[in-house]
Amino acid sequence: MKKIIFIAEIFLLAFALFSCSKEEVPAREFLNDKSTPVARYGALSVKGVHLCGQDGNPVQLCGMSSHGLHWYGKYANKNVMKWLRDDWNADLWRAAMYVGVDGGYVSNPAIANKVIESIEAAKELGMYVIVDWHVLPDRDPLLYANQAAEFFDRIASTYASLPNIIYEICNEPNGDEVTWKDNIKPYAEKIIPVIRKHCDNVIVVGTPRWSSDLASAAASPIDGQKNIMYTLHFYAGSHGKSGQKTLKKALRKGLPVFVTEWGTTKDSGDGGVFEKETLAWMRLLAKKKISWANWSVNNKGEDSGVLRFNKDRDAKGGWQESDLQPSGVFVRKIMRGDVEY
Repeated sequence: MKKIIFIAEIFLLAFALFSCSKEEVPAREFLNDKSTPVARYGALSVKGVHLCGQDGNPVQLCGMSSHGLHWYGKYANKNVMKWLRDDWNADLWRAAMYVGVDGGYVSNPAIANKVIESIEAAKELGMYVIVDWHVLPDRDPLLYANQAAEFFDRIASTYASLPNIIYEICNEPNGDEVTWKDNIKPYAEKIIPVIRKHCDNVIVVGTPRWSSDLASAAASPIDGQKNIMYTLHFYAGSHGKSGQKTLKKALRKGLPVFVTEWGTTKDSGDGGVFEKETLAWMRLLAKKKISWANWSVNNKGEDSGVLRFNKDRDAKGGWQESDLQPSGVFVRKIMRGDVEY
């Protein structure tokens, strides 16, 4: 009898452990819900470390980022976004508008029209859209802070009542001389009030070293503002356990994090697809309900792009698997719930 009871206890313990492990990494629970993302979650807010829907419950949004709109803006259209929503189960689209490069906003302010096209499409489709001020080669967000203030005032005033927009005010500040204390935080403290004149939408602030240094922001977060999150970027082939440790530590300190960009490859954009390493990140992000956008929708031929090189009909959506790069095939499976992690 004792042996039977002992065996039964082992079985129950194993079942309990199995059940808990499944609960820790929830599936994308809406996959059978045919309503739009905005209909499901409504106006977003930040509570503690979580991005929450209008009901106050934590949500995990998943979607795709454009590449630079001045290079691959043809994909920032309603047809592509609808395809990503309906076929890939994308909740969001990130409109990545480079700032200081040739053809970026500073030299070509008209590129903002591609951001506006993305916003209008998201409005019609019930998707969320990240408006990304894509600081990268310009390194220091303070360099073009006046232009940023002008741009965000324009967007926030025009779409003040729209719950769909998430404002990413500086993509990847970088360089040893560009610090949280002296550059990024002062920039954020200048731009956030510009947006807050018009709306309370979620604002995501970049962090030092290509948005990998959460510790600096956690040590001195922005005071007196609500609905603020902080950016972590990773590429699965280059950033592994150390990056995950950084994320966990920041969350323990109470820092709300949004992964506005990640890739399946090395941080060069190439090097092949690191499936095992990607799934380790997906498990963690799902467990912590951290939202993300994958880099990126382009056909330039880099491994992190989702489309094969130089497809002629790919700017309308409707892609077959043969149209996709290995990363595109893999990310689509993740977003559709076809891969267990």
